[in-house]
Amino acid sequence: MPFVIRPAELADLERLESLIAQVRAGITSLAIDRDTLRQKIDASAKSLAAEIREAGNEDYFFVLTDDDTQQVAGMCAIKAAVGLRDPFYSYRIGTVVHASKELNVHRVHPALYLSNDYTGCTELTSLFLGPAHRSKGFGTLLSKSRLLFIAEFPQRFADKVIAEIRGISNDHGRSPFWDGLGQHFFSMDFPTADHLVGTGHKSFIAELMPKHAIYVLLLPEDARDAIGKPHPNSKRALEMLEGEGFRYESYVDIFDGGPTVECRRNDIHAVRDSQRRTARIGPLENPVRCLLANTRVQDFRCSAGNAVLDGTDDIALDPETARAIRIREGEPVRVLEL
Repeated sequence: MPFVIRPAELADLERLESLIAQVRAGITSLAIDRDTLRQKIDASAKSLAAEIREAGNEDYFFVLTDDDTQQVAGMCAIKAAVGLRDPFYSYRIGTVVHASKELNVHRVHPALYLSNDYTGCTELTSLFLGPAHRSKGFGTLLSKSRLLFIAEFPQRFADKVIAEIRGISNDHGRSPFWDGLGQHFFSMDFPTADHLVGTGHKSFIAELMPKHAIYVLLLPEDARDAIGKPHPNSKRALEMLEGEGFRYESYVDIFDGGPTVECRRNDIHAVRDSQRRTARIGPLENPVRCLLANTRVQDFRCSAGNAVLDGTDDIALDPETARAIRIREGEPVRVLEL
């Protein structure tokens, strides 16, 4: 039966804990305990229930589930506007020039500047797919489903959308960027800092981070090499976002140095190219593979399925897919051909 993306519920709590136990260090938004996870689900439910005219402090948390067993295979989330409640920090990679006419010396050096430039932007976050369901097309469903949610409810989100890509770290939680920079100011290892941020303890960042420019050339070589580089396990997620129009603009995560990518909301391919159609349910001839979602907020459902697009305002769905996304004959459907 189809796997479906839907809002997370408190009934998912234990299944989500089992899934999160498989997360390695480095995915800050998933370094969470049971209480934080419960708060995350509760915040999402309140955000979905609210009438929204513009992006604010809303959080939307979704799970990928087997429609019959309710097994949780993956998760993803959207923060409507970062930095409004707690500061959102990034490093901007800038340039420092040192020159002397007398000595005929001209040097250009990259430097890291602590920045809040992404304040107010929408963030795609918490993307994780369990190992047992990778390489089966579920990653595409998980990543693009939230883009269809944004497309259907644009008033809930900012004009610019960002995503922080996990940076370089090993299986033991060692991050060369953190070891070369962060640990000197925080006096803790990377997994500890990662967990503190994931559980909402962010004030120490502002209290302890250096406010002046940091010359990249003064960092150890492995720390320099990690700047702007994705973790090998995150390369596919980055490629999917780049395929949607996201681009790296020289901003990196302050903990692991991973790249932050950005795109204007209305320029995201799935937002721009998806369409609303009216459902017709029945047998299909010569169907194509599509991403399909209903147009409800609290009862949002999204799944991949077969459909027939005939150039009209209608879309033909098979009964199984219609049931999975809770669509009846004549109801609106958002569709993106894959």
